[in-house]
Amino acid sequence: MSDDDGRWYDDDAGPLVRLYAMTSGRARPAGAEQFDLMTLVHGCVPPDRAPLLSPEEAQLHRLCGARPRPVADMASEAGLPLAVVRVLLGNLLHAGLIRVTPPVPPAQLPDSRILKRVIDGLRAL
Repeated sequence: MSDDDGRWYDDDAGPLVRLYAMTSGRARPAGAEQFDLMTLVHGCVPPDRAPLLSPEEAQLHRLCGARPRPVADMASEAGLPLAVVRVLLGNLLHAGLIRVTPPVPPAQLPDSRILKRVIDGLRAL
């Protein structure tokens, strides 16, 4: 911060919006939905038919419109903090614009030894 102009950011920072302004002051998604990093987000409504959304919500809605995407990828592609993305996805879910598929728990995944045997069998063909 320079003493002559009193600004604490420079022109290269771009538009400045506080994170709590994007989430209406909330730190957690509305409802009981928890968004794991690998939760897949599917678009239910085409982006051109979505109601009026904030720019960040519209961006997230467009990202999952073409194909399902994990929450972590959406946060990375949107350039937003994960906590903000979770809250905004909660808004979209509550509005019925998206649906989510939780990741498969590790206990329900196939045993790695079985997968190795399948791969070895395929290579033998």
